Amino acid sequence: MLLPRKPVPALRVSTLDHGDYDLSGDAPTRFSLVVFYRGLHCPVCAKYLLELGRLQTEFEQRGVKVIAISSDGAERAREMATKVGSPALRFGHGLTLANAREWGLYISTSRGKTSIGIEEPALFAEPGVFIVRPDGTLYYGAVQTMPFARPRFDELLGAIDFAISKDYPARGEFTGAV
Repeated sequence: MLLPRKPVPALRVSTLDHGDYDLSGDAPTRFSLVVFYRGLHCPVCAKYLLELGRLQTEFEQRGVKVIAISSDGAERAREMATKVGSPALRFGHGLTLANAREWGLYISTSRGKTSIGIEEPALFAEPGVFIVRPDGTLYYGAVQTMPFARPRFDELLGAIDFAISKDYPARGEFTGAV
């Protein structure tokens, strides 16, 4: 389990148009926002990433670098990027399922074609959203077992504003006996 204020796992993937991505070298002013999505087959992901693309500039104005990552290969990632239509949004692809599991993401098996007629991969990671400090420690994390009920990006912006203005610490770090 990932713990706030502790280092997150390594994260290195290729991106479509922005070179290789290495979280440890991302160098944001305040945070990296890492959004793991299910893949091209997921219509909920497309809608979610449309919102991320719409708000990307807002995150960047707060010193937050943004990336969307899936275990899809480059071709499927390109199709999703085309659907989303946000050229500045970094799309990482080729996330290994072992790395996804290190991040605490749930892994699902294929159920065939989705409601939009696209075949699910044999195995794929369910969604997760993480905010990581420049020192590589976890500030915020949310994982889902389903494509539904994800953190809203507009609410994350408000939370980031609060965290910055109040120098609010990451919470949930306690590991002692309860």
